[in-house]
Amino acid sequence: MDHSIKIEDLNDPVMKHASTDFVSIYSDNTVGEALDCIRNCQTQSTILYFYVLDGKARLVGTIQTRRLLTSPLDVKIEEIMSKNLVVIPASATLVEALEFFIFHRYLAFPITDDHEKMLGVIDINVFTEEMIDIEEQGQVHSVFDTLGIKISEVRHKSPWSVFRYRFPWLLATITSGTVCALLVGFFEATLAQSLVLAFFLTLVLGLGESVSMQTMAITVHSMHHSKAESGWYFQTMQRELTRTFLMALACAFIVGFIVVVWKNDFTAGLIISSGILTSLLFACFLGVSLPYSLHKLKLDVHVASGPLTLALADICTVIVYFSLAAFILSS
Repeated sequence: MDHSIKIEDLNDPVMKHASTDFVSIYSDNTVGEALDCIRNCQTQSTILYFYVLDGKARLVGTIQTRRLLTSPLDVKIEEIMSKNLVVIPASATLVEALEFFIFHRYLAFPITDDHEKMLGVIDINVFTEEMIDIEEQGQVHSVFDTLGIKISEVRHKSPWSVFRYRFPWLLATITSGTVCALLVGFFEATLAQSLVLAFFLTLVLGLGESVSMQTMAITVHSMHHSKAESGWYFQTMQRELTRTFLMALACAFIVGFIVVVWKNDFTAGLIISSGILTSLLFACFLGVSLPYSLHKLKLDVHVASGPLTLALADICTVIVYFSLAAFILSS
């Protein structure tokens, strides 16, 4: 296997640089049988992990060398193997494989096809230290971009130049804050009926902002590393709404319980928990929809979506929160 990979090779299919000379054992083997198999194999590759296959050559687990060597010889491999698999799909590119090494910090990863059959192994030695540094720097730039800052635009600039570049994005926050204040004033009568709603407004806004930014970051990353084909938006939306619903339900229950115990006010607890559940789902919707829409309009997804997502998430949260409160209190 050629280890002299250049930066321009990062778009190559991962299998082009993977090794098919790997050591595998079978789940129905005993430890003794597995050790005999390992001794008899003629592999020339460095052994980092042992991969466990089933009778159809599908990857079902991994096993650490120490666990294999210290287990009784008559124990079945399936009893001591780890089923916590992290695999790279055969359709991945080399740059996508590099992300697996950076995120998971393993020394090697198995590569499987759509039917979970193991095709090869790629290890960390394929990549140079320079490549890993470049990818990690790219992750840092991506984080700053989602916050509305492009590092290349502010590095080595004068204070006035940085002000002109960054201040317009802060105006989005000022605008959304002003709109939220006006909206809260519009619901003044609702607040007068249940003052405890004001106590938890900051918390509800913070949860909405967190979910919207998390979802937006995941969406932008997904758009960057996969083709937004037909149906991609709806598939992504369904996936993220399902994930967010579970988190929103847990947050709603915890905060609602706190309100009921603290103020002995079941109605306020119901309003706040309902507001959290609904506003977080709206925040998730914005986190997927805004980057996708900006991409379709051929605008800068990374820089524009962050401030806009936060601003709209705040406005939607206030509207949903107090609209639900007004509806429940008037019922």
